[in-house]
Amino acid sequence: MINNYSSPANARSGVTLIELTVVIFVILSIMGATMYFAGNIGEWNKGKKASAALREVYVAQRSYLADNPRKPINSINSNDLIPYLPSGGSALPSVEDLNGNSLTFDVAKSPPVLTESSGSIYDPSGSFVDSLWDVGE
Repeated sequence: MINNYSSPANARSGVTLIELTVVIFVILSIMGATMYFAGNIGEWNKGKKASAALREVYVAQRSYLADNPRKPINSINSNDLIPYLPSGGSALPSVEDLNGNSLTFDVAKSPPVLTESSGSIYDPSGSFVDSLWDVGE
């Protein structure tokens, strides 16, 4: 009878250099993807905080207009809305852009928008209804 099995003396155990390289490559790829997405989470978080602040100002704006229905929207200023803030703050919430620069609220529009120091509307998401840097739908 012929024995087709290798003897235990000829068998090797362990991993090859190729297998080890593949495993290290997979681990490094997963780490790289995690680092990339972790960086974007900070930007997304700033956008969501800005949207929450905008919604708070929007609620104050709507409450103010409910109490003052004859006042035109373009004549409202920040001081008019402060007593109507749901958080009860003594000033409008502060919001920063992705670079850390302060943004202001344009409350003379409905819904209010964030503006840069130049006066242009700030919404890096590119959509005015996605609830990032805007009130949303």
